[in-house]
Amino acid sequence: MLNKNMEVPITLPEDEREAKACAELLLDTLEYHEGVNSAKIDFEQGMLHLAYDPEQISATGVDSIAAELGVKLGERTQHCTMGLGGVGCRDCALRLERELAAIPGVHHVSANPAAHVVGVRYDEHGTLVEVERRIEEMGYRVTERPDEAKPSFWQRNIGLIWAGLTLLFLLLGLAAERLTPIPTLPNLYILLYALAFIAGGHEAAREALRDLRHGTLNIDFLMIASALGAAAIGEWAEGAMLLFLFSLSGALEEFAMDRTRNAIESLTALRPSEATLRQGDSEVRVPIEQVHPGDIVVIRPGEQVSVDGIVVNGYTSINQAAITGESMPVNKELGDDVFAGTMNQEGAIDVRVTKDAQDSTLAKVIDLVAEAQSERAPTQRMIDRFAHPYAVGVVITVTLVILIGIFILSQPFYDVFYRAMTLLVVASPCALVISTPASILSAIAAGARNGVLFKGGVHLENAAAVDSVAFDKTGTLTLGRPEVTDVVVFDTLSEDELLRLVASAERRSEHPIAQAIIRDAQRRGLVLSEPERFQAIPGLGISAMVDGYELAIGNEKLYRSSNGNSALALPKELAELQASGKTTILANHNGHLAGLIAVADLPRVNASDTIAELRDLGIKHIAMLTGDNKQVAQYIAADLGIDEIFADLMPADKVAVVKNLQESSKVAMVGDGINDAPALASAEVGIAMGAAGTDVALETADIVLMSDDLSKLPFTLRLSRRSKRVIAQNMAIALGVMVLLILATLSIGISLPLAVVGHEGSTLVVVLNGLRLLRTK
Repeated sequence: MLNKNMEVPITLPEDEREAKACAELLLDTLEYHEGVNSAKIDFEQGMLHLAYDPEQISATGVDSIAAELGVKLGERTQHCTMGLGGVGCRDCALRLERELAAIPGVHHVSANPAAHVVGVRYDEHGTLVEVERRIEEMGYRVTERPDEAKPSFWQRNIGLIWAGLTLLFLLLGLAAERLTPIPTLPNLYILLYALAFIAGGHEAAREALRDLRHGTLNIDFLMIASALGAAAIGEWAEGAMLLFLFSLSGALEEFAMDRTRNAIESLTALRPSEATLRQGDSEVRVPIEQVHPGDIVVIRPGEQVSVDGIVVNGYTSINQAAITGESMPVNKELGDDVFAGTMNQEGAIDVRVTKDAQDSTLAKVIDLVAEAQSERAPTQRMIDRFAHPYAVGVVITVTLVILIGIFILSQPFYDVFYRAMTLLVVASPCALVISTPASILSAIAAGARNGVLFKGGVHLENAAAVDSVAFDKTGTLTLGRPEVTDVVVFDTLSEDELLRLVASAERRSEHPIAQAIIRDAQRRGLVLSEPERFQAIPGLGISAMVDGYELAIGNEKLYRSSNGNSALALPKELAELQASGKTTILANHNGHLAGLIAVADLPRVNASDTIAELRDLGIKHIAMLTGDNKQVAQYIAADLGIDEIFADLMPADKVAVVKNLQESSKVAMVGDGINDAPALASAEVGIAMGAAGTDVALETADIVLMSDDLSKLPFTLRLSRRSKRVIAQNMAIALGVMVLLILATLSIGISLPLAVVGHEGSTLVVVLNGLRLLRTK
């Protein structure tokens, strides 16, 4: 089955209830349509996200379905995440988004100055050249993404260099002011202070002027105005001190935020540049761009895996921690998938390439994380919208303080103006603006380093609110393949001999149960024979001759018919095994029952522990959704401690169950991201597990667990909840310090340097507090 992803603008009625009804009707219609893997509407962006098989339904067909329902779809779009250089602002995201969104053909923009990235979604009428031109007109520049760029020492430390120069000129100014003035240069200290102003305030002044040209006041304006106000009343040293601490804080803040970007850059460093290509009997080292699907690549012991592909020769173990977060190497043999960027251990293998380098799992992960960094969380968006009107309010308040102090309270101009400039500083919301991105970016980076991909801050915040989890059964709670659980012998044969004979007979069968029996026999080290005769009996089983034994292996009907007695009694062990949810085959030889072999899709080893951890986290309801029969579902649920089961479900039925659960709780749906993609899309949070090799899951889920390790799920919820707590802490610190400093300024009065220390100190505290999330294990 092919899978293609389409993102297209959607126009819904303005009435909220009517829009919701139209959206639900469209989604239900699409999800029932053959060939549609998942459909989801992002109301905030006004986008329809669709994963579909183009061989079963075309993009034009989707347009027709929408038109029949009275819904208008726009041009199909594509997304690009680019680096943003020359950004010194803390609160300019809204201006960037507003300016770029005005370009024809651009449908959505998400700018995150803290991460130095901007994401642009555009259709074929849009042009990235125009986007880049507009960014440069605004005084910024388009760069490599932070995860791709390799800045020089000077580029990495330019903020600290300017802060150092500011301090140097400040100290020289203090010395010149206090020492005996030079007759020819009586105002030398003012010149030195002015140089300190330029070194420490040029970047902030540039950002303030950019916003002023668009009728917006920002934090930089408040700080520059306060410094110039101090200079206007002769307090040059205090104004220079303000700009030094402000520039130093910004540099340290940038240095700290680089840690979140470095966490992502570590993924980029894994990108291989070359591969060893097998060409006939020779091996050639070639650039990775010259390797294409179908080529055979040689991976030697200790080498980095250079491509996504399938093992076609050899056996090894591979450290996949960089992609999946698994702590132990994973054994790889014939037919197993391997991923670019992982590390081969002791064995040499040949790998048939399945994807070009730019389409590898590692490349997709890097692109998805970069896109996630460009998407600001709802809390961050709310604070950004609040920043401009708040800054205007601060300016109005400061103006009133000056007017009331001078004309009503008749206080000295110097005292009133000095206090007003101090108020400008302490009321500036620097810490509040940076409190959320510092935490969100750290959490996304921590997740990526542990094999968990959050597709944006909104999903991180949504996961923190989850109180109900719905699991798909097969391949999520269970291994997704049958395994032998019981061998019951009724004959003189030993257990191993019965298993050997049955496995030998099944060697030519491709049935999953046959493969499970063969795997178990091989695990026991049994030597299998080649059957002398083999016949598949559709719907019943097989008959075969192995080492002189005439075998009939299959279900109850085959057992009875092979013995010529439709009323033949069945052993009680058969009913007991079936009652426990196991599929049981009967092995008949030479006219009598030799034994039973039971198989089942077993729960994952850590499934029970994961369920217990979720309960410890306060998850109040855990449900299991499956297309399997109710008896099997009840057995698995009882073993794992599941609260509620929903069996015999089709994919559309799973959507209905999720919507029903949403009436009383916030639901996370956990599945493999393929046959349950519609249910993942309908939940508050869709979590795809074991998605390292699954493009569909990488595209459709909100959160992706790259490995098959269920323990990543409690980690995901813990990380999201911890990030929520840290954001709350940061906002409390930012608001608390700001209110305290404002009250102190208006009541007892504090010096401008002390105000700056308190203001910038709180900013650094919230950044460092957010960075604690990087250490989440």
